[in-house]
Amino acid sequence: MANQEKSTLSAVMMKFLVWRIRHISDNNFLLITAGLIGIFSGLAAVILKSTVHLIIHYLELNLNIFSFNYLYLGYPLIGIVLTVFVAKYVFRENLGHGITQILYSISKNSSIIRRTKMYSRMVTSAITVGFGGSVGLEAPIVVTGSAIGSNLGRLFHLGYKKRTVLLGCGAAGAISAIFNSPVTGVIFAMEVILTEVKISRFIPLLIASVCGQLVALVLLGEDILFSFKLTDNFIASETGYYLLFGAVCGIISLYFTRIMYFFEGNIKKLKNDFGRAAVGGLSLALIILTFPPIYGEGYATIKSLLQGDSAEVFYHSFFYQLSENQASLIIFLFLILLVKPIATALTIGAGGSGGIFAPSLFMGGLSGFVFSSTSNSILGTSLSTSNFTLVGMCGVMSGVLHAPLTAIFLIAEITSGYMLFVPLMLVSAISFSTISYFEKHSIYTKRLIETGDLIQYDKDRIVLSLIDLKKIIEKDLLTINPEASLDDLVKLVMKSKRNIFPVVDENKELQGIVTLDDIREMMFDDKSRKNVLIKTIMHKPPASVSTQEKMQSVMNKFEVTQAWNLPVIDDGKYVGFISKSRIFNAYRKKLIRQTAE
Repeated sequence: MANQEKSTLSAVMMKFLVWRIRHISDNNFLLITAGLIGIFSGLAAVILKSTVHLIIHYLELNLNIFSFNYLYLGYPLIGIVLTVFVAKYVFRENLGHGITQILYSISKNSSIIRRTKMYSRMVTSAITVGFGGSVGLEAPIVVTGSAIGSNLGRLFHLGYKKRTVLLGCGAAGAISAIFNSPVTGVIFAMEVILTEVKISRFIPLLIASVCGQLVALVLLGEDILFSFKLTDNFIASETGYYLLFGAVCGIISLYFTRIMYFFEGNIKKLKNDFGRAAVGGLSLALIILTFPPIYGEGYATIKSLLQGDSAEVFYHSFFYQLSENQASLIIFLFLILLVKPIATALTIGAGGSGGIFAPSLFMGGLSGFVFSSTSNSILGTSLSTSNFTLVGMCGVMSGVLHAPLTAIFLIAEITSGYMLFVPLMLVSAISFSTISYFEKHSIYTKRLIETGDLIQYDKDRIVLSLIDLKKIIEKDLLTINPEASLDDLVKLVMKSKRNIFPVVDENKELQGIVTLDDIREMMFDDKSRKNVLIKTIMHKPPASVSTQEKMQSVMNKFEVTQAWNLPVIDDGKYVGFISKSRIFNAYRKKLIRQTAE
């Protein structure tokens, strides 16, 4: 019965595809699909946001806002353990940094994302963030939208290039819906996800982004993730402070990135999934018990600072009695700045589901408030704490994500105006330049680039990386034992069309190679043919490669050795040979296919 239904659906889909090809052009169909993806991504964003806020609401019913609460010890631990259980046994997925996984899918998996990711990240991130995990919802919803785009592209049998654009459409629709910021959605998709996009592919991103925003507006109205109406104007005479603050944001971005790498890497050394979840969850709970604003995404804290309700920062805290003291507030926020990256790293490293989008905005907001408040208190300036809080969000996000344009337009859109555009551009540019001096790549791309799984801005290397080494190994070369005689090799020469003969022993280990040039003068001498052993005339190859190597590494070996053929060795065993001409032929075919798509 199930097989019949499946075959019926396949037949219906085939008829639809035939009808579509006859009546709708490829470009128009891409635009229609982009709109659908934007709608679905917007719905996903609304569902995720509403679910998380509902969980938080019910969990906080038992909390006393004016004193510390030991329930903070339980919530994050329960959330991370539940997330690990659901990810491992229900969805059978590895979590980690979602946007990094999207970039890997584009680079190494033909933009194909597992179907389960259309909903799995919504479930796991709702549990993690709802129970107080110190991460954001943006990355999970971007993964959800991208998975929707990828799988709709597969359903409609679209090629790699179009599927990649639809994947970007899902990301654009998700960001647009969750922040009510359509321009930011498009820029984020181009700057972080796609990196290279033609103007012709710009329109689908626009359509998806607008559709995502419209869905969120219809269902949520103005109840979006974060918004703020500007109250203070930009004063040009304060430009020097903004320039200095840009460098501060770059340093804070670097601190966030390095601390994330360190603590996330160390907690992942614990191999037992639930043991790691317990250690990370309990450590996170202790941090949140001491610094309650670290609980969850942190947008409520930023809103409180923007609105001048600084006392709310001390809610649920041991230090509530200090809420009226400005110096205590600055010190408290500075300590939170130091601890926040650790909390985020513990959440993700322990197995939680979430992203660094919100933590970077949180860090930036606190940085701006601390910087401006400290300057006002010590130097007697009158800097706008709300303006610096907003600009700080832009600066740190720009540095951590290596996405200056996304950061600029996000803050411009969520404040419903462009009065801060000049300081946003200055701080974003300086922050990005500062961290780029120390960290060339973003937290999303660094590990992928280091392992060769992602290549940016180099088309030749990108095409080369698409070649599967295993598919172009030549296994038709005739092998010979090192104890065999030259006469045995001559018999192989008569059968073979190749001029290279690998010398392989009984254990299938490569001992050397013999070429036709090596034996040309001896092969017609009867005495030499009978008396000369192969092991006496073979020679070592200049280098060898493995099927696990990246193509760039393989080409480097060809470059250094000036060889045209190299043996392939896996775990000490001979596999075959790889030739430079075969690689060039595969490269040409990939390039033609890329151009055609």
